[in-house]
Amino acid sequence: MLISYNWLKDYLGEELPTAEQVVDLLTMHSFEVESVEVVGDDTVFDIKVLPDRASDCLSHRGVAREIATLIDKTLIFDPLKTEVNLPVSTNFEVVITDNKLCSRFMLAHMSHVKIGPSPDWLVKRLAAIGQRSINNIVDATNYVMYAVGQPLHAYDADLFAKTNDGKWCFDIRKAKIGEELSLLKDKNATEERRVVLSGSELVIADGGKDLAIGLAGVKGGEYAGVSTNTTNIIIEAAHFQSTSVRQTARKHNIATDAVKRFENNPSEFLPPLALNNIIKLITEIAGGKLEGMFDMYPNPIVTSPVLVRTSKVNQMLGLSLEPSVVKSIMERLGAKVEEGEGGFLVTTPLERTDLLLEVNYIEEVGRIHGLTNISSIKPVGTILESVNANYYYSQKIRQILLTQGFSEVMTSSFRKKDEIQLQNSLASDKGCLRSSLLPTLDEVLMQNAQNVDVLGLRDIRIFEIGKVFKKNVNRIEEKLMLALGVQTKKTGHVPADDKIINNTLTVLKENGIEHTAMSRNGVCEINLDELIKGLPVPTKYEFMEVGSEITYKPFSLYPAIVRDIAMWVDSSVDREDVLKVIKDKAGNLCQRVTLFDEFAKDGRVSYAFRLVFQSFDKTLTDIEVEPFMDAVYNSVKEAGFETR
Repeated sequence: MLISYNWLKDYLGEELPTAEQVVDLLTMHSFEVESVEVVGDDTVFDIKVLPDRASDCLSHRGVAREIATLIDKTLIFDPLKTEVNLPVSTNFEVVITDNKLCSRFMLAHMSHVKIGPSPDWLVKRLAAIGQRSINNIVDATNYVMYAVGQPLHAYDADLFAKTNDGKWCFDIRKAKIGEELSLLKDKNATEERRVVLSGSELVIADGGKDLAIGLAGVKGGEYAGVSTNTTNIIIEAAHFQSTSVRQTARKHNIATDAVKRFENNPSEFLPPLALNNIIKLITEIAGGKLEGMFDMYPNPIVTSPVLVRTSKVNQMLGLSLEPSVVKSIMERLGAKVEEGEGGFLVTTPLERTDLLLEVNYIEEVGRIHGLTNISSIKPVGTILESVNANYYYSQKIRQILLTQGFSEVMTSSFRKKDEIQLQNSLASDKGCLRSSLLPTLDEVLMQNAQNVDVLGLRDIRIFEIGKVFKKNVNRIEEKLMLALGVQTKKTGHVPADDKIINNTLTVLKENGIEHTAMSRNGVCEINLDELIKGLPVPTKYEFMEVGSEITYKPFSLYPAIVRDIAMWVDSSVDREDVLKVIKDKAGNLCQRVTLFDEFAKDGRVSYAFRLVFQSFDKTLTDIEVEPFMDAVYNSVKEAGFETR
């Protein structure tokens, strides 16, 4: 969120630290400051407010309150502490069909307003945070939202239908299937956006016409928009369920500042305070008179105090804070703190919807005290009372397979199609949970078999130890499985693949891993949960050797060209000497030289080498590789070797 330094001064005055100090404070205790930019005579911070604090800090007042907490100062002006004493209007009729989706709905009627340009100070303040001025009423709704975090919407009251007794009627209901709604234009848009509703969305409707006029908490409609002819306005301030707002916004691909705030559950106490602020602002910049306010709040939230124990604070943070220090920090948050049995009874500030449990307050104590003030303590070692059999045997099997030339792979648990479908899939090709490791193992085999020469291998041997998910009557079972796969030919499975796997399965048996598995079509899958049940219960973990250090080496994305060369050499010639002759002339495009065949006959040895040529910049052609191979052949002949 973009935060204006000059705007923060409204709340902190001369107590506000310098811009540099603000960055340091927020970075070390609260949020990441992604950038700082000078805009005219102002400094604007781009602050990354994470979801756990978005309910109160997606506003200038919220960030100012955070800074005040960190420097242990009081706000000189707090719009959330002002007394709300607005006259009640009887000219509204509101129907809320589901109080869980809309827990509070407020309206205010102002007459004799004059629509026009905003004053320079308001235009300048909005411009500093990237907002374009529209008119004084719309700017006022935006200003208050960025000030205190409560989205607002203004309507032209004269464009609404009235009931027979002269009331404006608002319905907050679910949309009708197929109902259409024209939304306010986006920035720089030339045409209105019209959406067709599915029936799952919560809408605000003109009850007099039974017409949807806005997506609740997401975006207002073109209906009853404020124009230069408007003199009577209705201002809406409400609280909508975060999940409902988020689902509607995602469904229609709408991202607004209102959505960002509502989906993070702002306080239900904000609407009257925001109305109070905007009425004062509109009176100042557009004139007019408040005729009255309507508040439907059927189930007011009752905040209960939370017991926060100093002993628990110190235990979880690894500190030794005195009770007075803990109390002082929580009071700096703006919380009401009273003595309680074994600790303090803490009542959250009205704007903090994230402080619900003792651990929430403990986190705040640690954050404000300073995480850098918490010393690292080496944990005390304890003797294991039991050995995890799954882990023990998984590690043992892993080590055995590695010695047999297998490489471990980890594939996705999601599939495009399978027996268990996800309710909310991550992507169109990840809509199900896998019921077997074999499909993805087959895919990995085929992909890697094409690169067997580049890898310098004669075959691809892989295994995976992972979870699969199967339906069993009315429940889902999670099973630990082992899958092995071998592919020796690029074209697919051959009988030699099964032979390698079966030999490996025999090695597992020789090392105490009893099983009855057999390879089929180059793959094999074993239920480790069932297998481990029949194995001896381990009493201690075995020592595992630390592997050699591995350094990542980039690989080329372009295809390789493979060439073979075979030769006879005298048995007295060392293999490495032959390899050096080849490498010296193969050039810098030769990425690998592999010996793939060797046999002796009549005092001579036959060597067959495979050369892999590959560029990091382009796809090579035969014409580019042939000069290097010619040089290799000539060098081999000069060394006295006989090519064949």
